[in-house]
Amino acid sequence: MGPVLPVQTGSVNTQSNAGGLKSLGKDEFLKLLIAKLQNQDPLKPMDDEDFVAQLAQFSSLEQMSNIAESITEANQLDYLQMQALNNAMAAGFIGKDVKAVYSGVYIEGDNTPRISYTTSEYASEVEFRIKDAAGNTVVTITQEDVQAGSHSLKWDGRDELGNMVTDGYYSVEAVATDASGTTFKPVLALSGTVEAVIYRDGLAYLRVAGVEIPLGDVTAIGEKGVFDDDG
Repeated sequence: MGPVLPVQTGSVNTQSNAGGLKSLGKDEFLKLLIAKLQNQDPLKPMDDEDFVAQLAQFSSLEQMSNIAESITEANQLDYLQMQALNNAMAAGFIGKDVKAVYSGVYIEGDNTPRISYTTSEYASEVEFRIKDAAGNTVVTITQEDVQAGSHSLKWDGRDELGNMVTDGYYSVEAVATDASGTTFKPVLALSGTVEAVIYRDGLAYLRVAGVEIPLGDVTAIGEKGVFDDDG
C-alpha cells in the first residue's frame, strides 16, 4: 500500500519554484484527487472525512464562482443593450427643444463652448473653475455684477497661460458671491434646440447652444419652442 497524501483542512495552496504561493486551481485539485484515490486504503474508504469535506467545499466554491460570472456577463449585456437603445433614441432628438443640467463642456478643435447658468439672486461676482479629467483647474473665469436670472458666457478653450487645452471633457464648477459676501451655487442648466448628436466612447451627447450634454442629463424634451414661455 502506497503512502497516503496528507490533506489540510484549511485553504490549500501549492508553492511555486520561486517560493511564492498560488491558489489551488481545478487542474491541481484533480491531480490531488487522483493521487489520493490511487493511494487510498480500500479497506477504509470513508476514513478521510477532511478530504471529503474539502471536496464538497471546492465544488460549492466553483458553483458560486460560475454563478457570479454568469451574473456579471448578464449585467454587461443589459448595459450594452440599454446603451445601444439610448444611442438610437438620441438621433430622434435633433430639432427638438430640451432642458438639461450639466457639469462640464467638451473641447474639440477650436470650438468655443457656451456655459449657461442661472442665479436665484443678484451676484457681485460669479466664478467658474474649469477643471481637466485629473481635477486640476486649467482656467478660472469671472463675471461681475450679475443680475438674478439666466446668463451665459463663452470659453475660448484656453488655459490660464493662454494656451489651447487638449481635446476632451472639462468639468465646470460655479460659485457666486452676493452683495453681502455670502457665497451660493448658481445652477448650471440650459434650454435650447438640439443641433446635433455626437457619439463619444459609445455614449451619445446632444449639442445644445454650443454645449454637449450627456443624454442622461436631459430633464425635459418637447417640440421646438415649447419652453419659450417658461420662467
